[in-house]
Amino acid sequence: MADSISLADAAPVALDIARAVIEARDHLSEIDGATGDGDHGVNMAKGFRLVIARLEGTDFDLAKGFATIGDTLLSDIGGSMGPLYGSFFTEMADALDGRDAIDPAALLAMLSAGETAIVDLGEAAVGDKTLIDVLTPSRIAVEQAVGSGASLPATLTALRDAAATGLESTRDLVARRGRAARLGERSRGVLDAGAASCELILRTLADGLARHLA
Repeated sequence: MADSISLADAAPVALDIARAVIEARDHLSEIDGATGDGDHGVNMAKGFRLVIARLEGTDFDLAKGFATIGDTLLSDIGGSMGPLYGSFFTEMADALDGRDAIDPAALLAMLSAGETAIVDLGEAAVGDKTLIDVLTPSRIAVEQAVGSGASLPATLTALRDAAATGLESTRDLVARRGRAARLGERSRGVLDAGAASCELILRTLADGLARHLA
């Protein structure tokens, strides 16, 4: 199996992510309803439907796909998730500038850039019961895989596993950021909706790259 995938061949992953978010609309909103307004899935699906409309039938690679996602979420999604995920995808696209393929190092560069953008905007840290509880451990797992010389398939597995573990970790946390923070201890015992959408995005990214790599 190859250890990299061209940005052109990886292009469908952008649509994979959009479709996965749309399909998970009700599930994400149900999670959000436990501690928030219950509209997380609805808002995310709205944005990603626009992404599909703008990408389908056009010629794009993964970098352009991510840039389109970023621009769309920044301009067409309200609340906190629009700026956060919009910046996330925009910075991941920028991290691919000058590259024509994704290998483990490129994957790490993407995730690091996206993580930095979200931390700068939201100022959340691991333990605050946010999407950072998924994103930061995932980036660390990829960083460790790259440091050990792991193959791209092994790195993608590490990403997927860390994202799943990170999501489950939010169940026992007390929210310190966002609307859920006002609930205090009552926010414990349920998953965080932002963490759930982040895990979905990272899992779909990993699965899509692995599938198109095969």
